[in-house]
Amino acid sequence: RYISIAGVEDGWKVISKMQVRGAPAIAIVGCLSLAVEIYNETFITKQMFKQEIEGKLNYLVSARPTAVNMKLAADDLIGMVNDWVEKSVISVTEIKERFIHEIEAMLEKDISNNMAIGTFGAERILKDVPSGSSLQLLTHCNTGSLATAGYGTALGVIRKIFDQNRLEHVFCTETRPYNQGARLTAYEFVHDKIPATLVLDSMVASLFKSRKIAAVVVGADRVASNGDTANKIGTYQIAVVAKHHAVPFYVAAPSTSIDFEISEGDRIEIEQRPDREMTHIGEHRIAAPGIRCWNPAFDVTPANLITGIITEKGVFAPNDIRKLLELQ
Repeated sequence: RYISIAGVEDGWKVISKMQVRGAPAIAIVGCLSLAVEIYNETFITKQMFKQEIEGKLNYLVSARPTAVNMKLAADDLIGMVNDWVEKSVISVTEIKERFIHEIEAMLEKDISNNMAIGTFGAERILKDVPSGSSLQLLTHCNTGSLATAGYGTALGVIRKIFDQNRLEHVFCTETRPYNQGARLTAYEFVHDKIPATLVLDSMVASLFKSRKIAAVVVGADRVASNGDTANKIGTYQIAVVAKHHAVPFYVAAPSTSIDFEISEGDRIEIEQRPDREMTHIGEHRIAAPGIRCWNPAFDVTPANLITGIITEKGVFAPNDIRKLLELQ
């Protein structure tokens, strides 16, 4: 369903309630909610505009703290406005127009980044497969058009392999407790007529034992500078099982998901979600009343379990992602 967002308060709520999710989509929706809010506002001074957008961007960052894209987008936009205010002779009206244009450009840039991620990821995975043969993949959570501006990151890689007629089958986990895999990824596969099968999170080890899985491709909400990766809860255990079965494990994410200010995964803030996501399905309670719950939204996969990190700039070994700073 479609949800109208009239301003920052609406943007914060849909992000916090996970009515929109996925690190790239969080940043885009958050920033667009601010663009919508200020579109018809009149600002008398540049300083007034600067204070308004700083406060509201920092508020949006607080909605889902683990996903770094919103924070980086906020920092970039605040930096640009500060520069325009302090060094430029342009008017406050022109500053507002430029600001909105920069946010609108995020949509197009995200789609082009995703297409590049799909190309680089497909090339890397297919390189290890006999020429002309098809392969089976596994993905976790949702990383497609419903988590980005379009096409997707990890799902973008899968779509590219499918477009090249090299995909035999893809398996997607249900992704408890919020079921993004069952509700969203499965929807995208059915919509695009991609051959896919839904499996429970607890079936992954048996799947690796019974099927020839060529690779695992997942997304990321934040990557530390050493390659440790925070992603949807359950990713870490899939990486451990993949390592045991010698299945390559890839993380697909735009460079905006890499936080070079964080040295390692243990320093990434992990969001804790409400107990109700575990104890209820809709209004129906499925867990015993009185039971305590632990519901982290993400876990951290150590860099030594990751084969490669697929970005719009290419595929990097986890310990080489600092090369992205040179490319930027």
